[in-house]
Amino acid sequence: MSNSPSPRLVLAGNVIADLVIEVPALPERGGDVIGTRTELTAGGGFNTLVAARRLGAEAVFAGLHGTGPYGDLVRASLAAESVETMLPVREDGDTSFCVALVDAGGERTFVTSFGVDAHLTEAELAVVTGKLRPDDMVQLSGYGLVTPVNGPLLSRFAAQLPPSLTVCFDPAPLVADIPAELLDPVLARTDWLSCNAREGRLLTGRDDPAQAVAALRERLSPGAGILLRADKDGCWLAAPGEDPVHVPGFPVDAVDSNGAGDAHVGAFLALLGRGLDPLSAARGANASAAYAVTRRGPATAPDLAQLIAFLGDDPLAAQLSV
Repeated sequence: MSNSPSPRLVLAGNVIADLVIEVPALPERGGDVIGTRTELTAGGGFNTLVAARRLGAEAVFAGLHGTGPYGDLVRASLAAESVETMLPVREDGDTSFCVALVDAGGERTFVTSFGVDAHLTEAELAVVTGKLRPDDMVQLSGYGLVTPVNGPLLSRFAAQLPPSLTVCFDPAPLVADIPAELLDPVLARTDWLSCNAREGRLLTGRDDPAQAVAALRERLSPGAGILLRADKDGCWLAAPGEDPVHVPGFPVDAVDSNGAGDAHVGAFLALLGRGLDPLSAARGANASAAYAVTRRGPATAPDLAQLIAFLGDDPLAAQLSV
């Protein structure tokens, strides 16, 4: 691995407040139900930033954050993980929040209320562009592209980023709702695409992961890489210029899968930044996601020492210890 400073992970997306309420079952229309547990935490891209930061990457939030209790929560949560903010506080409203109702079967039902972070301006993106470093890794999410104001701005922003920067794109669950005129320029500029199996199917119409990866390559530039996350089965990796391979997962007893995909994305990018080859970084990302699902909470990705301990006598542990 290189001893030079690692590239920064810059999230050009949203960090919002998540209000999670556990309920026995969803109420009928017009009804009511008593929650059994409530938790208010930072969410959205927060988990990706934390996963990367805990593995030693410098992490920067380049999105908007407002004035009010949710903006305060976001800033305090970022500061607690040593994640910097790139833009100043917006004083014309609060940060977005999401209410997640979790029933007894673990099914999640979401309601999101947008705040100032859904209303980027050209001037704010110009500030972000001016603060980027030549070797930054810029993370984009489909959640940003699906919003009416941010979508066109972020699509143009991504398409115009210089080739020295690494653009990472996670299409997110609402990928089918992103207009093609916004999605296609981002895919054309993407250096690393990370999606789950459902998102891969929505993008390609293919159920088989290997076939989905092959079809995704047709939508990306020739030098792009792909990670298709398969939960407990690990992931499929198509490194630039190489055939797709299955990277096995790490068997664990999962207790909370919330944020596992974000932990995978953040860990993969952090490990790439440390100088690991894509296959080793993908194995480390699988391990980080497996570690995360054994703990309850929204941001449960491991730090480097915890990841090495989790790996045990796996050769990757020795590689990470250097």
